[in-house]
Amino acid sequence: MISSFFYEVFYRPLFNGLIFLYNTAAFHDIGLAIIMLTIFIRIILYPLFHKGARHQAVMQRLQPEIRKIQHDHKEDKEKQAQALLALYKENNINPFSGIFLIFLQLPVLWALFKVFYDGLSPDAFAMLYSFVSRPEVLNLDFLNLINVGEKSILVVGLAAIAQYVQGKLSFTPQLGNKDDAAAKVGSYMVFIAPLFTVIVLVNLPAAVGIYWLTSSLFSVFQQWIINRNLSKEQFLKNNGST
Repeated sequence: MISSFFYEVFYRPLFNGLIFLYNTAAFHDIGLAIIMLTIFIRIILYPLFHKGARHQAVMQRLQPEIRKIQHDHKEDKEKQAQALLALYKENNINPFSGIFLIFLQLPVLWALFKVFYDGLSPDAFAMLYSFVSRPEVLNLDFLNLINVGEKSILVVGLAAIAQYVQGKLSFTPQLGNKDDAAAKVGSYMVFIAPLFTVIVLVNLPAAVGIYWLTSSLFSVFQQWIINRNLSKEQFLKNNGST
């Protein structure tokens, strides 16, 4: 059961946002409303997602230097820790911030999932604010092609492909040692994440899949920006050192 705090602070506002978009900008297309709400939330959370994704990308690029420090100071753990902290400081990252950012995002992401999973039933309209009109009929057809209240293999497949592309952009094997355990885990995750996407979405309504697909495509765009900026930073750093 959803706690009252979670219900009032996260779940109910997002559900009302979904119906408001359905009544106005989405032209009474619940699929479009889901896409719009997902993009809106991702824009709001952009700084957090950006920082977390950039942190992950930088940590991957630093793996050769991290392994070198661990090798050079394997007999002196104190010097190893100092050298690692200096490396993190030089690259403006906190090795523990990624976990904090993930937990900070979870309530909103879980609320979005619950809205698209539970929010399409007639009983859910009791949660509408007084200023949000209750639609006479909730059209569950997305572009007259997909019923978002039913399963859709097409949406599941597209979401898995988007997850794969995101993983490929997030992982940079050319900068790591193929025999390194972390590099192997990263390469496996490129395929595990799409498989996990299929397992999770295959028995869920297409509404959840559309949310997942939209969020993954947004992440692809965001990761592309991060990779481009990091490449520019590396180029300037290399040129400045020559």
